[in-house]
Amino acid sequence: MISVGAALEQLFELVTPLDTETVPLVEASGRVMAQDAIAERDQPPFSASAMDGYAVRSADISEATAFKVIGESAAGHAFDTEIGPNQCARIFTGAPLPAGADRVIIQEDVTRDGDTIKFTGDIGTSTHIRAQASDFAIGDALTAPRRLRPSDIALLAAMNVDKVTVYRKPDIALISTGDELVMPGETPGPDQIIASNTFGLKAMLDELGANARILPIARDNRPALELCFDLAKDADLIVTIGGASVGDHDLVGKVAADLGLDQKFYKIAMRPGKPLMAGKLQNAAFVGLPGNPVSAMVCGHVFLKPMVLAMLGFPAQAAPRLEAPITADIPANGPREHYMRAHLKDSQITAESRQDSALLSVFADANALLVRPPHDGPRKAGEIMDYLPI
Repeated sequence: MISVGAALEQLFELVTPLDTETVPLVEASGRVMAQDAIAERDQPPFSASAMDGYAVRSADISEATAFKVIGESAAGHAFDTEIGPNQCARIFTGAPLPAGADRVIIQEDVTRDGDTIKFTGDIGTSTHIRAQASDFAIGDALTAPRRLRPSDIALLAAMNVDKVTVYRKPDIALISTGDELVMPGETPGPDQIIASNTFGLKAMLDELGANARILPIARDNRPALELCFDLAKDADLIVTIGGASVGDHDLVGKVAADLGLDQKFYKIAMRPGKPLMAGKLQNAAFVGLPGNPVSAMVCGHVFLKPMVLAMLGFPAQAAPRLEAPITADIPANGPREHYMRAHLKDSQITAESRQDSALLSVFADANALLVRPPHDGPRKAGEIMDYLPI
């Protein structure tokens, strides 16, 4: 068995950042930007009013008792006459500041009689002006790699960027194996169960920005497995679930080897998830996950997610760990790194009482994996421990 860290190092050797493509901005949400995007204009493109009011020259404020309104500036309709002494222009939020003016007096502090305004009270010190380029300037960059959120899309649109260069979505083939499996919605026999892992992993990987496709269930025979591997031959990453152990019916390793698998390792000193294999199968990275539902999902968080992020141009590194105090005593850990299902609340973390790797209901209630190092001694309530958010 190898350590989790050693396994990750070898998994990263199996993948590289994918090629790129250019997509319209309207299709870029959720994609990972591969090249910096450069602003083609200032924002705001002119000094603009932040409030409804009147644009004046600040030099006149201490002397003038009244200002003459000589025009109006509205959004999309600038007032193109310069403001002179004791003059002002009606102005609305977002409208360009007229030449000569350097302050906006909000309308609540003004009374107007015809074309004359007077201040009615304390006008404060704020100019109520958004300076040109105060948000961003021509040449400013939104840097890559970056997963584009809705707020990023809005920013890019304001920068006048209509196309974005992004990494191609990783094509991931998911193969569940076993005679005992049926798909959700089907009627299982008395000795069958539902193939749940594949759907959880697809949701996880799609959320990262991959295109995960669920292939037909591979029955426990060589022709079925060979067919599924053939369907996955163009994938960037092939993931099998189950059949990776050494039992009489565990054929994944044998069939993959016959198809040219260059195996890097088999078995990891972790729980859950010990029977995990990986290598290169022709042009695809290959990961064989254990079949227990929680084992497969934990391995997805610990191994598959960092691999996919590396394919999308992010640094090849383990998922970042956070720290929190535990709420109860925990007994000593064994020789394998343990990823305990746990719940983080109010900045404290509680390990679930049941840690069986078949209990999906416990995993669904958890929002963290409490990480126990190998041979970690007993821990007392209040001690700080590492965890992975999930």
